[in-house]
Amino acid sequence: MGYIMDLRKTVGSRPLIMAGACVLLLQDHRLLLELREDNGCWGLPGGSLEPGESMEEVAKRELYEETGLLAEGLELLGVFSGQELYYKYPHGDEVYNVVAAYVCSRYSGEIAEDGQEVKELRFFGLDSLPDSISPPDRPIIQRFLEMRRELVR
Repeated sequence: MGYIMDLRKTVGSRPLIMAGACVLLLQDHRLLLELREDNGCWGLPGGSLEPGESMEEVAKRELYEETGLLAEGLELLGVFSGQELYYKYPHGDEVYNVVAAYVCSRYSGEIAEDGQEVKELRFFGLDSLPDSISPPDRPIIQRFLEMRRELVR
């Protein structure tokens, strides 16, 4: 997150518009979530866009950095923004996230926590997700579950 950290040196904790991407990685109808170091909540692998990256590139990079897994295919779920993606980090930095969310069911590699941002990685059944979901990830996961229910109908 070099670009955002550099901006923070100038603007402090004031709200930034932060573009980024996340990945909903699926295995046997289970969703991979990470226990975040910063807020103690479960969330999706993802992070902020660096200058020159595409949204798909940031999704793949963040997935690899945080989980050790390489996405072999990504499908755009949607782009999320607005008030419900506002977030104030525990240390006080504020952001209005603009997030490209991707679904991934084809991947390779060995799962491994990064040891910095991620305390634990775990697959959860779609009907037994934890209650403590990181606030900016809630609307994304909710939309994903709604879309899956619509397909089943």
